[in-house]
Amino acid sequence: MRSLRFFRNDINPLRQKANNVILKNLAMLAALLSLATAKAQQSDQLIGGWQMQDATQVSASASAVASAKFTADGWYTATVPGTVLTTLVNNKVYPEPLYGENMRPIPESLNKKSYWYRSSFLVPASHAGRRTWLHFAGVNYSSEVWINGKQVGTTRGAFIRGDFDITAVVKPGQNATLAVLVSPQPHPGIPHEHNVALGEGLNGGETAIDGPTFLSTIGWDWLPAIRDRDTGIWLPVTLSSTGPVIVKDPFVTADLAASHATADLTVATTLKNVTGAPVSGTLVGVLHGQGREITFRTPVTVAPNEQKVVSLDSKSVAALHVTDPKLWWPNGYGPQNLYQMTMRFESGKRESSAQTVQFGIRKIEYQVSDSENLTISVNGVRVMVRGGNWGLDEGMKRVPRERLDAQFHMHALANMNMIRNWVGQSTNPDFYEMADKYGILLWDEFFQPNPSDGPNVTDIPTYLANVTDKVVRYRNHPSIAVWCARNEGYPPKELDDMLKAMMGKLDGSRLYQSNSADGRGVSSHGPYYWRAPRFYYTFNESFKTEVGSMSIPTIESIQGMMPERDWETINDDWAQHDMAKGAEHGDTYPTELAARFGHIRNLADFVRKGQLANYEAYRAMYEGRNALMFKTTTGIITWMSHPAQPSFVWQLYHYDLDPQSSLFAVKKAGEHIHVQLNEATGQLEVVNNQPDDLHNLTLQATIYDLDSKVITHQTLPVDSAAGSKTTDVAALNVPQGISPVYFVKLDLKATDGSLLSTNFYWQSTKPDQFADLAQLPKAKLHVEGSARKDGDRTIFTVTLRNPSSVIALMTHLQLRQKTGGVRVLPVFYSDNYISLIPGEARTVTIEVANKNLTGDAPALALDGFNVEVEPTQGSALLVELNTTAQPELWPATNLVADPVAK
Repeated sequence: MRSLRFFRNDINPLRQKANNVILKNLAMLAALLSLATAKAQQSDQLIGGWQMQDATQVSASASAVASAKFTADGWYTATVPGTVLTTLVNNKVYPEPLYGENMRPIPESLNKKSYWYRSSFLVPASHAGRRTWLHFAGVNYSSEVWINGKQVGTTRGAFIRGDFDITAVVKPGQNATLAVLVSPQPHPGIPHEHNVALGEGLNGGETAIDGPTFLSTIGWDWLPAIRDRDTGIWLPVTLSSTGPVIVKDPFVTADLAASHATADLTVATTLKNVTGAPVSGTLVGVLHGQGREITFRTPVTVAPNEQKVVSLDSKSVAALHVTDPKLWWPNGYGPQNLYQMTMRFESGKRESSAQTVQFGIRKIEYQVSDSENLTISVNGVRVMVRGGNWGLDEGMKRVPRERLDAQFHMHALANMNMIRNWVGQSTNPDFYEMADKYGILLWDEFFQPNPSDGPNVTDIPTYLANVTDKVVRYRNHPSIAVWCARNEGYPPKELDDMLKAMMGKLDGSRLYQSNSADGRGVSSHGPYYWRAPRFYYTFNESFKTEVGSMSIPTIESIQGMMPERDWETINDDWAQHDMAKGAEHGDTYPTELAARFGHIRNLADFVRKGQLANYEAYRAMYEGRNALMFKTTTGIITWMSHPAQPSFVWQLYHYDLDPQSSLFAVKKAGEHIHVQLNEATGQLEVVNNQPDDLHNLTLQATIYDLDSKVITHQTLPVDSAAGSKTTDVAALNVPQGISPVYFVKLDLKATDGSLLSTNFYWQSTKPDQFADLAQLPKAKLHVEGSARKDGDRTIFTVTLRNPSSVIALMTHLQLRQKTGGVRVLPVFYSDNYISLIPGEARTVTIEVANKNLTGDAPALALDGFNVEVEPTQGSALLVELNTTAQPELWPATNLVADPVAK
């Protein structure tokens, strides 16, 4: 098997290897994972230096393994945080599992055995006279924790923390030996293997019995079975010290005045006395952020071994009445202002314990007066939910903070404002912090799949304990909008009733939704396959939590996820990456693509036409909802926006973080002021997502024939476009006798002539027949670019000009390193896959971290459906044609049979 390497591009594209950035990212993960993926308190000490071994290979007793005298000969250097399989891959026992078909030969026995993890650490001398605590942020599935030969505790369930008082078994200023026996979930199930012959099979299985775990790792139609089921210490292990009273889980809520002029805060926190004597002291609160720092104090006595909840509000503490609060808003509606609240308990003159939480001041409402359907309003403004589902953040839980930051950044760039955390599979502290940072609301779920995808959870105490800990751990995050119990089904009645009562106590500030597919106008159930744009305008549900389409990556991403021998044959390797029979109709999609756009010559041609189909479907998915915004629809969440593995389906960007046309189609449809063609009715529409009305606009609609000639032009006044509404303007006037394939350009302008929104469509008088696009001559573009440094980033400003007489269709920009042509990833484009009429110019910005340029000069590669480029060598960046993406430069393999020939 090919190992994890960058494959440098050869000059001749026919011999070109994969520009394999996906594998670069994977190679970086092991190093990045040593950084904290869960932010510990500053005083916490991260425990590293881990080793791991299969427990069947260890004959010694648990107490012996946890002894300093034990010799761990032959043990693996362990990746913590990480999974068992990640450790084995990093030790070169197995090749990268998500590349090609490498997962198939890895044995299922990995999920049938337990594993010893072992480390040692120095207990700081400063812990003298205090209590020493060991903290586990996340272990899948269960663990026994031993220190210096003594068992100090256990955990059960992937999403619960383990906090252990180890004062009695360690000594300040001395080393301690830590051993953890980690066991997989009891019911790992039997997965179905994805292949062409049998498709992707059923999702899930008996793994659902275990509830709070990464149940998707048994295999789903978007992820092959992960052989260890993500068993391991998947979040950091830390050490801290406290005095006799610990501060636990502060919770800050805000009552925002309708005028937004003031907010009254309530702070509730738990104080736990871990000694047998009463402790009197002072609970100190510090509110800081947005230029404020307010301190307040209250005396408290905690009885022996008491766990006491202290609640403070603006009536008892005047400082909790905040004037001129800086609000947290969803993406596109305002800034994401955040505050911190530190709660500490002081006994005498010494701090006993402290906790700091981040929160935002905002008000979420779930219903409006004119509808019973779920309608999200934030700070009094209706939000048309445009979101994406995350099935799992990464197949093997390799999710360093920097990677999550890039992924959330791309969701924000796509004008999305919600992520659905499907079945709670992406429960990582950084996940919530990134949602807060980028203004992405969270539909956050617990740990039960669709009843048809697995049986009900049986260990109810473990399930409820994990739900409870998840809620109290993350409930301060302003991004969380909805808590949902189950995917596409109701929990058993008794459990649902328990959850409703429990959630009312744990977090009554948010909506508890029992079922992601029922109640309050909410529905799910797809469809999940590619459809022509007009079909996305017909629907029966108000708030759609799942609907999806195929989404083809760039050619470089495809080449980077499988060996060259599989590039030009739709085989089991493609099926492993979700191109197979299943909900996405991966078995019929290639022929449907060929039927729509014509014979597919090779992989490059498949990708070129796939980007057209991506753009059509994903734009219509959201524009179809725009058409009836807040009339009969209030939200849509695509299945999926984010891939857990390299995939052909259901994604806005590839696993390697290279965005595809889907992302920019969603970005286009989600503009806050937007002009669109209703592809079901032919109406021209203006979408105003802002609360304020717009006045005195002009809509220009121009139709071009296949020869890129103007056939008709409409200039339409738009006297008023009401806030939070879509306005019908007029019907598009399509003249008789136009070429079967034609183009529509829409421009919405303000009173001063400035462009507010532009949109471009390819249409056909013969529905679903676009093979004539092949007749488009090449359009040679002129490109100019400049660059500026902005701290640790570089911002490129690129102007595309089309001096030709031909429409340039779907111009794709790809930033690379000049030496070797290696893609720079991640990169954030203000727009991409751009269509330009003759004489048109468009300016885009490209943002990249300086370190990702690795000191090399930048280069910009261009391709498109019919795009050429004048090679230029400017001072900022080299501009050249992306030869890899040109179908005519690769042999004709007839990747998809010619439907006409049949």
